[in-house]
Amino acid sequence: MASRDQIPADQNTLGMEEQVTKPQPLKEEAYDMSGARLALTLCVTEERDGSGVDMEAVKHMFHQLRFKNKMIKNPTSQQFLDEMKTFQETLDEWPEPVSCAFVVLMAHGDAGLLKGVDEEMVKLDDIFEALNNRNCKALRGRPKVFIVQACRGEHRDQGEAIGGDQMVMMEEEPPETIPTFTDAVHVYATMEGYIAYRHDQEGSCFIQILTEVFTKKKGPVLELLTEVTRRMAEAELVQEGRARKVNPEIHSTLRKRLYLQ
Repeated sequence: MASRDQIPADQNTLGMEEQVTKPQPLKEEAYDMSGARLALTLCVTEERDGSGVDMEAVKHMFHQLRFKNKMIKNPTSQQFLDEMKTFQETLDEWPEPVSCAFVVLMAHGDAGLLKGVDEEMVKLDDIFEALNNRNCKALRGRPKVFIVQACRGEHRDQGEAIGGDQMVMMEEEPPETIPTFTDAVHVYATMEGYIAYRHDQEGSCFIQILTEVFTKKKGPVLELLTEVTRRMAEAELVQEGRARKVNPEIHSTLRKRLYLQ
């Protein structure tokens, strides 16, 4: 009588005949960055001590990465939308092909919201949609990166000690169309529901680390953002006498690798 650990002969033979395939490396395809690079920075500085330091860091980063950067201080909630619309029109009317666009947003906020200098809220999704593949022809199929330094709630992270669906076959032929929301990266200073931190003199941990990594390191943007996450996770923040931890949240629909330098 066979023990529980024995495998029937027919099943064992089937397993021996099954071949293990050798995985192939992914084909590396990168976005063409030979065209124009444009950026828009919208920052509320009133009642946000240290934000001026962040603006200088962003300005230096875009200079290093060869972006034409427009900076707007203290926009109202409506101006956030108006400036995005103007930026979209500028991109679509640019006299040469546009390779990439960055948008940096710095303000007080809440989950899915930014607060203008007028204390009114604006939806982040309404800001983002100005540059999607439907609304911005110049960036159709081209990368757009959104950097958001703002609170997304009131939670504070004190840190932790380290201690069969139905499948649908997809067509393999390259599509003649692309989805509306591809080729975008959204980078938030903190997780949804949590606050973002900013030092009164030194600026925000998120912006300072991100600009340093993007300026001094080379590699695909998503790998650079992994380095930003690592550094932020190692950082020790103190608020109200208590240790806090914070990490960015990254959403990507890029279809290729994005190199900035």
